Amino acid sequence: MAKIGIFFGTDTGRTRLIAKQIAKKLGDLADVPVNIGRTTLVDFLAYDALIVGSPTLGDGELPGESTGLSQPSWEEFLPQLAAVDLSGKRIAIYGLGDQKKYPDEFVDAIGILHNVFADSGATMLGRWPSAGYEFKASRALDGDEFLGLALDQHLQPILTEERIDAWLTQIKPELLR
Repeated sequence: MAKIGIFFGTDTGRTRLIAKQIAKKLGDLADVPVNIGRTTLVDFLAYDALIVGSPTLGDGELPGESTGLSQPSWEEFLPQLAAVDLSGKRIAIYGLGDQKKYPDEFVDAIGILHNVFADSGATMLGRWPSAGYEFKASRALDGDEFLGLALDQHLQPILTEERIDAWLTQIKPELLR
């Protein structure tokens, strides 16, 4: 059985910790999580099943050097996918945001990543209900669902493990098919 690749971008380390938590819960079904700024396109494309994660920074931006990071991240990696056909890849996204401090951009990174991967032909998995969150707007919202797992480690950290468990139960069969 093929392993699941887990890739993340981060600014404070919270997204990395969630990636490690997800990997631990998946056990030998997943490879060790990798910071997207420290991987190659070849290594990323080696997986047919991927879980990707990102925080949303500032005014709804992906992490990257233009947002003040000292190393590359999603901002620098995504342009490499411009001419890549991701047909056959199954991708689930999780994102971190802050509903109170950034209510107009809550987990926008999920929406940004979703659009890039979907436009390149990937099968997108892991929609998540928006009930239980309080925010004004999100590029990750489609109707009453997020395009991936939304986590708020500032206001709702006590719900994180329960949400991850439910989300993994939902996506694991689809990732492993």
